[in-house]
Amino acid sequence: MKTRRIDPQEIPWLARIVESPITTGIVTAAILVAAVLIGLETYPSVVAAHGTLLHTLDAIVLGIFVVEVIVKMARHGRRPWMYFRDPWNVFDFIIVAVCLLPLHTQYAAVLRLARIMRVMRLMSALPQLQLLVGALIKSIPSMGYVGVLLLMHFYIYAVMGVFLFRDNDPVHFRDLPTSMLSLFRVVTLEDWTDIMYIQMYGSDVYAYDNITHLETAPQSRPLLGALYFVSFVMFGTMIMLNLFIGVILNSMNEEQAQRERESLDERLASGAHVRVSDEIRLIEQQLQTLTHSVKMLRIRCDA
Repeated sequence: MKTRRIDPQEIPWLARIVESPITTGIVTAAILVAAVLIGLETYPSVVAAHGTLLHTLDAIVLGIFVVEVIVKMARHGRRPWMYFRDPWNVFDFIIVAVCLLPLHTQYAAVLRLARIMRVMRLMSALPQLQLLVGALIKSIPSMGYVGVLLLMHFYIYAVMGVFLFRDNDPVHFRDLPTSMLSLFRVVTLEDWTDIMYIQMYGSDVYAYDNITHLETAPQSRPLLGALYFVSFVMFGTMIMLNLFIGVILNSMNEEQAQRERESLDERLASGAHVRVSDEIRLIEQQLQTLTHSVKMLRIRCDA
């Protein structure tokens, strides 16, 4: 998500209103009120007792959102379509537009969904949330490769689990899909020791709860069962999942550096005073970007 570019034709006093902390506070408060209102509507007794008040407050909140969209479009003067350059503005506009549609009773679920989505407008109202979302979007390609690696890890252990523990524990290792689902439970550390103890001591000793209709061939494998599950947790939970965290943190640092770089560029373009230290940091960031690009080109050439 990029910082806003200066529009030379925008109306200055409207721009100041849009970027005012008071305006930001009002919009944020409206979003929070909208979240509380949609939560209260999940209680039929509250709706029956205060339905009129809830609908009135909801209309006020929607009115605030509509005024915000109009002011943001009006700030661009004769080029209101410039409002849609910002993806966050598009996101806000779609939510407000759906809430304004004259939907009938059979489409009430769509209207409720749109009203729930208004809570997500906090992402567009708070810059720090925009930074987090931008980092998550930027990390998707890298997380894809980590996900492939994690899938391979799951698949290998799931096949091993079926071959090793199917006869002893058909509840958790009857077939490949069941085995992978059981391993997902293990990787989340949700009572994973129960599954391990069934393989270590046998299904006849460490019995199932209220499951008697399955035919089993109890077999205890203390060493193999412990080695299988401990190694899976070590690689799956403590290494693979931490790779996701590392990728996201790296993307957050890149997103923060990009925002600082664009902010400095914007200040330089507007003629504002910029400290020498800021210019040095900007040059260092540009060098880091160029260095990364050169490394990627070398990898392609070697390939």
